[in-house]
Amino acid sequence: MIDGSGQPRRIADVAVQDGRIAAVGPKLGAGRREIDAAALIVAPGFVDIHTHYDGQATWDPFLTPSAWHGVTTTVFGNCGVGFAPVRPGASGYLINLMEGVEDIPGTVLSEGVKFDWESFPQYLDALAAMPRAVDVAAQLPHGALRFYVMGERGADHAEVPGEHEIEAMARLTEEALCAGALGFTTSRTTKHKAKDGRFTPSLSAREAELLGIAAGMKRAGCGVLQVNSDFGPGEFEALEAAAALAGRPLSCLLVQVDAQPRLWRETLDQIHGVRRAGRAANAQVGSRPIGVMMGLETTAHPFAAHPAWLEMRRLTPADRHARLVVDAELRRRLVETPSGDGPRAFLADSFHKMFPVGERPDYEPDAESSIAAIARKTGRSPQAVALDTLMSLNGKGLLMLPFENYAYGNLDVVHEMITDSATVLGVADGGAHVGVICDASSPTSLLTLWARDRRRGPKLSLEFLIAKQTRGTAEAYGLRDRGLLAPGHKADINVIDFDSLALKRPEVVYDLPAGGRRLIQRATGYRHTFNAGVETVCNDELTGERPGRLVRGAEGLST
Repeated sequence: MIDGSGQPRRIADVAVQDGRIAAVGPKLGAGRREIDAAALIVAPGFVDIHTHYDGQATWDPFLTPSAWHGVTTTVFGNCGVGFAPVRPGASGYLINLMEGVEDIPGTVLSEGVKFDWESFPQYLDALAAMPRAVDVAAQLPHGALRFYVMGERGADHAEVPGEHEIEAMARLTEEALCAGALGFTTSRTTKHKAKDGRFTPSLSAREAELLGIAAGMKRAGCGVLQVNSDFGPGEFEALEAAAALAGRPLSCLLVQVDAQPRLWRETLDQIHGVRRAGRAANAQVGSRPIGVMMGLETTAHPFAAHPAWLEMRRLTPADRHARLVVDAELRRRLVETPSGDGPRAFLADSFHKMFPVGERPDYEPDAESSIAAIARKTGRSPQAVALDTLMSLNGKGLLMLPFENYAYGNLDVVHEMITDSATVLGVADGGAHVGVICDASSPTSLLTLWARDRRRGPKLSLEFLIAKQTRGTAEAYGLRDRGLLAPGHKADINVIDFDSLALKRPEVVYDLPAGGRRLIQRATGYRHTFNAGVETVCNDELTGERPGRLVRGAEGLST
């Protein structure tokens, strides 16, 4: 047993009764059902605090892919985007914003999300009405709040809210937190744009607005201030001032970006300064590169902006692949002529950082396995190698382009992030970027990569890693009733065959509302996953049981 505390593993029985852990110790006696976990790892259910299931949680009771990866609690509403509060008839902008920021198709959201709520408490009630496989918790997003209070002015960065509007935001923040929101989230990064090209509403929110909302948090006396920011000059100080006024923890998304590969360290040093001053703060970090997955059916790939590819945009994926197979001239055009312009064209110049995805994905590939290196070794063009890779497996072949957390071509920086005392795991983005990224599987690769499979640097102990993904993430949001195998805690439990624990190749499926496309990734090695003592996964497959509930507030009360 690895109990989530970080202490060494030990042999013990775990007794469960009425959804809680009744006892942990040697030879506890017979139970109504017994599971022989000899040679297996018994660990707490994983707590994923950075997801974007805001829409999916309203139509999908199983919340895959996360449910396939040992996750028993998810937190969404991150990065200032979400679906409440919302005025009747005004959902179109929130869909537009979510589609642009988190790459969830608008047709999927329009079909799947019913918007039968207005206030944030009503949204929580809607979530609470659906039994599900995992527990869910929500945060109040700044973008939705600002648009609700200011209307179309809220999406106009030339507009400034008046005093009465700031007070309305503060009041609604207090209301949401008191109803059970785990936090308030804001986005301050130029990477976040609505589908129509406008920057996310919270980007230009000024100090008066941030401090006004912080006052609402202070009155509520609960919640985390979660931020995604570019951390330009003065930005961290403004956000920290808001958290200090609120008297609430500050949680900053932290990744390494190629353009400023040391900025993450500067921000983490600032977080340590806050902690030394006696205030609560942490950085949410990832455990592997953030990489674009590219295939002939995904949103992006090296030929997506090519005129010859665009000519086939109305064909089905199967028909496109069939044409590629038989049309040598088409293949020649794709690999020998310029790839076009636009945001996706840059992929055609990134072959030195682009890697084939094998049956068992490698999340720390070296430069010698890149498409550019393969091209040099085989005397072919990188375009030809890339196209052949994408056409393999009957058109299901994949390429990965790490674009964050991989500026130096290895995971040494990620090792430094994970092992820092001020960090928690939180960049998996489950439910988001469904056509380009598949990182909801990160809890699985956290264990396999760092405890067993890493070849290019030091590994980490399973005890440390499991504590980081369970007790560490739970405590970051005050969820003290889970993330630990100890009497009185919620009986969220994973039983893992670590020797067979592995990730499969990501794949594209069309199972979202309106036939929407998404990338998913399955795993092997999860013998059992329990939520509140009810088995939700058995031998890597969902059982259909739905014991999961909405978590209201920091103490983990569920409804």
